[in-house]
Amino acid sequence: MMAAENQTGSTLPRQMAQLLAVIGESDARAKIFALLGALVAVVVATAYAQIILNAWNQPFYDALARKDAGLFVDQLVVFARIAGFMLVLNVAQAWLAQHTKIALRCAVADRLLSQWLAPLIAVRLSQAGEVGENPDQRIHEDVRHLAELTTDLGVGLLQSTLLLLTFAGVLWTLSGSLTLAMGDRVFAAPGYMLWCALLYSGLAALLSWRVGRPLIRLNENRYSEEAKLRSALVRVSEEIENITINGAESEAAGALKKLFAQVVAVMKRIAFATTGLTWVTAGVGWFAIVAPILIASPGYFRGDMTFGKLMMIVGAFNQVQGALGWFVNNFSAIADWRATLSRVVGFHGVLTRLQTVGEASRIEVEGGHEDSFVLTDLWIATAGGRKQLGDRHLVVQAGDRVAITGDAESERALFLAIAGLWPWGGGHIARPHRQSIVFMSRTGSVAPGRLRLSLTFPHPPNAYDDQTLRAALTAVGLERFAHAIDVEDRWDRRLSDDEKQRVAMARTLLVKPRWLVIHRALASFDPTSLARIADTFSNEMPDVGVIYIGDPPTPKFFTRAVDLAAQDATAPATSHAGVAPSMPETTRPARSIIL
Repeated sequence: MMAAENQTGSTLPRQMAQLLAVIGESDARAKIFALLGALVAVVVATAYAQIILNAWNQPFYDALARKDAGLFVDQLVVFARIAGFMLVLNVAQAWLAQHTKIALRCAVADRLLSQWLAPLIAVRLSQAGEVGENPDQRIHEDVRHLAELTTDLGVGLLQSTLLLLTFAGVLWTLSGSLTLAMGDRVFAAPGYMLWCALLYSGLAALLSWRVGRPLIRLNENRYSEEAKLRSALVRVSEEIENITINGAESEAAGALKKLFAQVVAVMKRIAFATTGLTWVTAGVGWFAIVAPILIASPGYFRGDMTFGKLMMIVGAFNQVQGALGWFVNNFSAIADWRATLSRVVGFHGVLTRLQTVGEASRIEVEGGHEDSFVLTDLWIATAGGRKQLGDRHLVVQAGDRVAITGDAESERALFLAIAGLWPWGGGHIARPHRQSIVFMSRTGSVAPGRLRLSLTFPHPPNAYDDQTLRAALTAVGLERFAHAIDVEDRWDRRLSDDEKQRVAMARTLLVKPRWLVIHRALASFDPTSLARIADTFSNEMPDVGVIYIGDPPTPKFFTRAVDLAAQDATAPATSHAGVAPSMPETTRPARSIIL
């Protein structure tokens, strides 16, 4: 488990406080609190009805013992009324519980989605190590599971607490007249049935905690491994064409089987721990059937109570023991809840800290410089060391076309730094407002559905007429798709990587931004397409400022070339911890995240 997650939710009170804070920030908080208030009222009413039902035991069983048919029938009528009232309460509780689960899930998921898709956060999270690998699992499955478990366990705990408070007094009163015989001596033991229930349940809870505690960590591990497996399955499904072309099916299957084996290994450990816990919970449950009768039987056989009172005492004992046994009976679910709560709260904590990464950044990014890009004393920290921009004061004016070259690692880091996503390094970047810049990465993105949607993104589909869209496709060498812009297809699979890059360039030609920052996006274009694009910029977008990061495909198109090279031959590679000591551990760059 990542250090950031452990720091976020190391204790249960801290986790609960953060969960309540998330709910409190939600627009649905009023609805949630109203549902919780209604649930509390229904549970209180149910506890009161349980007291009435327990009191009904004495006259009913006394009627059976005396074979009084008239009283027996009367008590059946009373039971029907009590059962009818409790049935209404049970239905109301189920309805309220289901809607509370929905409201809780909406509140937490909405908060996490807003944090995840806040500007710059999603990409920073993707560089944060294990916690950033499967945000879909955290937001979808973990939040759903947490909402359901929190509601079910919360209602159960409230019910058990109320029953304990009410029936403890009942059991104390009922056992007050009982006496214990030890040889020739007979003496009263005030409330001894209550003390027996407390002792029995306390020992069972302690044993359950000792046996079942490992399930908390095991469930966390299981969710993590399950998320890795699902993510790998999705990647294989998306890349199956490339896998098949390269004859790599066996390698892909081997990798998936390895991940699946890790899931199975954790599940086996959970099965072993659950089996041990079942010995405790099932044993406690079976013995609880006869325990109250065995404890109270001496008084009954001496004639200190009627059969009806015995059954009333047994019912009260079972209510107290059941309330105290809630922890025992639900320990497996509690362990599951703790693991899920830790994952969700940890994820929320990482997203919260990522919002302040820029404050700790050594590369200062200023986003309101309208007239030009200005890169001053800029150096980049990568896993391979410090890389210094050749021009200590690089100014890119409107209409300038600057190419910056370095190694693949430093080029990618520079691209992300200009976008505000790579804070590790030093110097200052002054850039225009984000809305006036288009960033083109080296991998194009096309969504399934209609090609029109990918061309007009982020604008609506009707933002451009068909003729304009076809002209943009023709300009980038995709004229064969000019009449397929409204065809429904898996364009993300049908188009090659080169064609996806061309779609991204066509999108840029449509937007006509004031500034364009490109990371090797033109490297695979053929000379004819490059010539068309150059003509388009020269004739239709002469004032667009272009920063191209990577080897320029058409050097004549660019007005300047700048190197991004090692700062000096003797400088040791700067550790990332030294670059940004105040950053959370999960947001520091590592070799594993550099593609």
